Amino acid sequence: MVRKVVITAAGLGTRLLPTTKEMPKEMLPIYVRAGNGSVTLKPLLQALFEQLYSFGFRQFCFVVGRGKRAIEDHFTPDWDFVEKMDKMGKYSTVSDLVTFYKMLEESVIVWVSQPSPRGFGDAVRTARHFVGDDNFLLCAGDTIILGNNTHFLKRLFEAAPRNMLDAVLLVQKVENPQQYGVVVSQPLNQTLHQVFKVVEKPKTPPSNLAIMPFYIFTPYIMKALDMISEGVGGELQLTDAIQKLIDMGGKVLAVELLDNEMRLDIGTPETYMEALSLSYRYANSGEK
Repeated sequence: MVRKVVITAAGLGTRLLPTTKEMPKEMLPIYVRAGNGSVTLKPLLQALFEQLYSFGFRQFCFVVGRGKRAIEDHFTPDWDFVEKMDKMGKYSTVSDLVTFYKMLEESVIVWVSQPSPRGFGDAVRTARHFVGDDNFLLCAGDTIILGNNTHFLKRLFEAAPRNMLDAVLLVQKVENPQQYGVVVSQPLNQTLHQVFKVVEKPKTPPSNLAIMPFYIFTPYIMKALDMISEGVGGELQLTDAIQKLIDMGGKVLAVELLDNEMRLDIGTPETYMEALSLSYRYANSGEK
């Protein structure tokens, strides 16, 4: 049973400057449906946390970088603010915030700092002590999947690792695979693949199946990260560690997103604009 989640939120967000000079990109808002049925805005990272909480997770590790204090502040319950709104007769405006604070108080949250941005793999490695000897779910804090009752998470868990060298990835067919980690795989059924090779941001992509930042790993991924050198961009790439698992005989599976499961990515101005449009439509549809 996977009970722990590692969420990385340590990137500099350089493609969204100057907005992200002080505000972490993970805190940029998307549209959601509020508890009272209205459409409102919520930081993507909060929406992701609430999605994972609703799925049953209670142990979270946030990997943050320097200057990401806004994330810790937002994830620290401020009951004085709620009381102030209540006295002003505006409790209804913070009812969703109260729900969020109760989720936080019922969870174990660990903060880990990545002192300098040395890549996704390095960010994952900083969570080593939180992970300990347990399998864990890994997510990037700037991406969320919207779909019917988190079915994609259920499918990930159905394919969960059975041996120390195994792993499970989430993938999606994309038109521009050069911008992603890409898998070479063999279909096992309509939505499940066995992965034989992973490549980070290939100039000539071997497929259009791109890795999305949701994974299930055993703690052995930490050892694999220790075995690799800096890769694309001079950074420690998680894809290289996944390839190390495959080379050592690990069974790596990939769960493919369905057509009705929407990925929101806020990494660039263009993808953020699309995320706002998609989330607004989704919030107005009334789906959960």
